[in-house]
Amino acid sequence: MDKKIVITGGVLGCLSVGIGAFAAHGLKPLLTVESLQTFETGVRYQMYHALFLVFVGSTNMLSKAKKTVVFYLVLLGVILFSGSIYGLATNTLSAFNFKSIGFVTPIGGVLMILGWLVMILSCFNSKQDN
Repeated sequence: MDKKIVITGGVLGCLSVGIGAFAAHGLKPLLTVESLQTFETGVRYQMYHALFLVFVGSTNMLSKAKKTVVFYLVLLGVILFSGSIYGLATNTLSAFNFKSIGFVTPIGGVLMILGWLVMILSCFNSKQDN
């Protein structure tokens, strides 16, 4: 599972760089400053959580079960949070109204927070003291 978590973190990180560069160069003439800032928020949180997954997959302070829980909370959280923000920020460029699914943004945020909390509580409960 560690390898899967680290690879997923790497993929999310790589995608956040690519998506961010695309927004900065390709979307800049098409979106308002406010929409670009919103888009950048999605990119930033995706990168934060990509790095978080690399840490989780690399540490030995968490049990395999806790790593799995954190992995799925964070992955689903990033998909819902950042994904919906990308859609909302580019809503004017699409025939689909992303505002109709905007309610998933805070759900994704809560899932990411829960991932952090599971990691924190697991460290408190860990038998290791390195």
